[in-house]
Amino acid sequence: MKPTKTPSKSEKSRLQLLHQYYTYTGFYTFVWNAIKKALPYVGAFCMLVAIINQFVDINAILLRITEALPVYGVLAFFFTSEAILGLVPPEIFIVWSGKMANPWLFLTVLAFLSYFGGLVSYYLGHLMTKKPAIHNYIEVKMEKHLKKSKKWGGFLIIVGALLPVPFSISCMAAGLIEFPFKKVMRYGSLRLIRIAFYGFIIFNVL
Repeated sequence: MKPTKTPSKSEKSRLQLLHQYYTYTGFYTFVWNAIKKALPYVGAFCMLVAIINQFVDINAILLRITEALPVYGVLAFFFTSEAILGLVPPEIFIVWSGKMANPWLFLTVLAFLSYFGGLVSYYLGHLMTKKPAIHNYIEVKMEKHLKKSKKWGGFLIIVGALLPVPFSISCMAAGLIEFPFKKVMRYGSLRLIRIAFYGFIIFNVL
């Protein structure tokens, strides 16, 4: 039996320093506050979807749409969804791509459409800040949170790109706080990995 490897003192010290840095800079507080503010909306949306799903099979309807539309129609529908709130689960479209003659080609197209859809969402969020009412609200009433949001905006994009939350909403939020576009492009590219990973799993299950 091989002995378990224990972390070295240097590794422990690095982790401790990282923990202290996140504590002092308010990263943990920022994440927790963001989660607390998002939970009521996420919970309300999930409840609404659950209620509607009692009367209408939403996933079945979406599957029928992918079956009824031509290929370019499905791709256009997916891109629109990913650019505007991203509330339609991408897994449905991944299943659709798995039924095509060249599934990996279509999965690649979906991955890039999802990525560019997020960039469009960023631009939409940026356009919203041009409205005086929204701009004043963000700059004045959210001044304290704005600095932290800009500092940890990369984390926001990474979460949206990798986890099962709407990528579009994360990108739109980044646009609202005017997070650097180049960083959105860089962190958002992780979306390609997520789509590829989900495709690999779904293709092996189909």
